[in-house]
Amino acid sequence: MTVLSILIGTVLVPAAVIFFTAAGERLLSRARPTVARRIRPWFWLAPILIGLLAVLIYPAVATFVLSFRSADASAWSGLDNYLWALGSDVLPIFLNNAIWIVAMPLGIVVIGTVMAVMIDRVKYELVARTMLVLPTAISLTAAGIAWRLLYSWSPEGRTQFGLFNAILQAVGLAPVAWTARPPSDAQWLNTLALVVVGVWAGLGVAVLILSAAVKAVPSEYLEAARLDGASEFRVFFTIVLPIIWPSMVTVITTQVIQAIKVFDIVYVMTNGNGGTDVVANEMFTQLFQFPNHVGQASALAILLLVLSLPIVWFNVRHARREIHI
Repeated sequence: MTVLSILIGTVLVPAAVIFFTAAGERLLSRARPTVARRIRPWFWLAPILIGLLAVLIYPAVATFVLSFRSADASAWSGLDNYLWALGSDVLPIFLNNAIWIVAMPLGIVVIGTVMAVMIDRVKYELVARTMLVLPTAISLTAAGIAWRLLYSWSPEGRTQFGLFNAILQAVGLAPVAWTARPPSDAQWLNTLALVVVGVWAGLGVAVLILSAAVKAVPSEYLEAARLDGASEFRVFFTIVLPIIWPSMVTVITTQVIQAIKVFDIVYVMTNGNGGTDVVANEMFTQLFQFPNHVGQASALAILLLVLSLPIVWFNVRHARREIHI
C-alpha cells in the first residue's frame, strides 16, 4: 500500500497533470483568442483547485459532519462533542495552547529581532546566520528527542544524564524536573520548558526574515539619526522598528498558527503528561488511543481550525495591504 501511494503521488499524479495541461493547451489553441484568454487562467488553476478540494475542503467538511456524530460516529449527538471539548476537563488543555500562542511567537520575534540586528553588525555574518538557521533543518520530532535528553532528570543524589541537570549537579545545585513537575508545583513551567524547544526550532526562519528587513532599512536614515546624536536604542525604536514592523507581524502571525497546532514536540517529549497536553495531542489521543472517539476528535479538529482562521485572515489582509492589492 505504501509503495502504491508513493507511485501515485510521484508518478501518476504529475503525469496526469502534464497530460491535462498539454491536451488543454492544444484545445485552447484552436479556440477563439478572446475565449482562450478567458478560459486559460481557470484551466491552469484547475489542478490546484481539484487538489484543494481533495485534500483540504472535502476532509474539512467531512470532519465538520463527524463532529456532530456520537463518539463512535454511529448516531447524531448534536453539540455534545463541542460541550465536552469546551468543558472543564479539556479547558486546561486550551490554556496550555494559550501559553504556546503567547510565549512562542513572543520569544521568537524578540530573540529573532535582537539576533537580526546583531548579525547585521558583525563581520562573520554568513557564519552566524548559518548557525542560527541550522535548527530548521531538523524535524520537530528529532528536536524533541534531542531536547528530551537535554532535559533528562533523575532524583537528587543520583547521577544526572541530562546536560542541564549535570551542569547544575556539577556546581552543587539541585536538579530540576524541567518537564515533569508534579501537580503540587507550577505545572505551567513544564509547558514553558517545551515552548523553549519551539522557540529554538523556529528561530532560524524568523532570523532570515528579520535580517532581510533590517538590511532594507535605508542607511541614510541611520546616519542622519546618529549625526543628530541619537543613541542606538533610540535609532532602533524610532527608525529600525517601524520599518521592520511588517516583517515582525508576518513572523508573529505565522508562529501563532504554529503554536495553535503544535503537536510534535509535546507528543515526543511528554505525550501530554505533567500538565503539558495541547489540543492537537488530545485530538490524536482521542482518535487513536481511545476506541471509537471519532466525534470528539473531530470536534477538537474543528475548534483548531476555527482558532486558526482569524490569524490566517489577518495574515492575508496584511499581505494584501503590503503589496497594495
